[in-house]
Amino acid sequence: MKFPGLRKIKHYFPVSQPKPQLPSFEVRPELDTYIVGLDQTIVDVVASVSDEFLQKYNIRKGLSNLVEHGKANLIYQELVAQQAISDHFAGGTIGNTIHNYSVLADDKSVLLGVMSANIALGSPAYHYVCHTSSKVDMNHLQGVAGDIGRGITMITPDGERTFVIDPSDMDELSPDYIPTDIIAGAAAFVVSAYPLRATDQPIQQAMFKALQDAKAHNVPVVMSLGTRHLVEENREQILSTIKDYVNVLAMNELEAEALTGCADPLKAAEAILDHTDMVLITAGPEGLYLCGHTDDNVKRESSNPIKSASLADFNQYEFSRPMLHANCDKPLKVYSHIDPYLGGPERIKNTNGAGDGALSAILHDMAANHFHKQVQPLSGKHEQPYLAYSSFAQICKYANRVSYEILVQNAPRLSKGLPEREDSLEEAYWER
Repeated sequence: MKFPGLRKIKHYFPVSQPKPQLPSFEVRPELDTYIVGLDQTIVDVVASVSDEFLQKYNIRKGLSNLVEHGKANLIYQELVAQQAISDHFAGGTIGNTIHNYSVLADDKSVLLGVMSANIALGSPAYHYVCHTSSKVDMNHLQGVAGDIGRGITMITPDGERTFVIDPSDMDELSPDYIPTDIIAGAAAFVVSAYPLRATDQPIQQAMFKALQDAKAHNVPVVMSLGTRHLVEENREQILSTIKDYVNVLAMNELEAEALTGCADPLKAAEAILDHTDMVLITAGPEGLYLCGHTDDNVKRESSNPIKSASLADFNQYEFSRPMLHANCDKPLKVYSHIDPYLGGPERIKNTNGAGDGALSAILHDMAANHFHKQVQPLSGKHEQPYLAYSSFAQICKYANRVSYEILVQNAPRLSKGLPEREDSLEEAYWER
């Protein structure tokens, strides 16, 4: 595993031991460190359209519109005829996240979902496979006769983005294709809230089967909320799922407000921490917040400037490391915030996937902690059952940096890992 961030040498683990087995593309639960993600497999199509085009097909502007397969095909064929399509990207919140994780960690992950049994050139499945890291193990996907999902992002001249979702067979994932042994050996299991709206579809039962397996084997569960409208429409079911299964929750500030009723990200995080162990809130130009729990006996004060907002001195203990609430004798809520990296890009090329990038950085740090505990169980880093390797403040920096990398490119997924040395850091940093 490629380790996140700059580390003190005493915390490195042996790299000189011989590796008796050849590398395997398929995950081996007893040997590998990996994460598992369950997703509605979908391809994103980006196109420029007029307002009249949206009206013609009765598409609600600025919202996510679920449409049936035949209508979506008509829309897609007209976009092709008009040469309005600029890009095809492999999509899906969790697909993006585990792809980014594998790029950052240079290590394995497992994708659960459906895939077309017969992949034709130019089909949604073809574009999905082409744009997904080879480190993502797809051997546990369920083959289906039809297509995977297709999401068409239509951009009008005013810059507004409107989404057309064609589910096709993406919700056909059966609980029979949830491999309990793979989930049991994972460093984390990650899923989005989207399957919760797939009422009476097999994927919803598959999702709960996976959540139950993760909980039974003490595998941390990470959930991404999706969209504000999804949260508003399914709020009670989402809250119930969070309370029963979720350890880490990721969202933007609009989704946080829809879930808690609090427009202020800090107040929203404070409320959410009553139901889960750690929360990531991305807040656009305000940066991002990472909040969670630590034990009062092992809290560490920050040497960064202390900040106050709706909560006084909220980042006082951001040098602490995250823990599950259940593992704390005296639980303490910890809050950390970071402004956009380098003040944010001069020109933002794409906001789609920036939150997924931040979440992948958190998963990388959690997996690094899992790996380090396996190879150095007696290390002082594991005197407490920490949830992640780094402090809240350090994970914030890492998540912020990955999010920036998404914002300055067109695609919602990383095409390469972060540079080994950052030009933006002073030379003295690298000489330490």
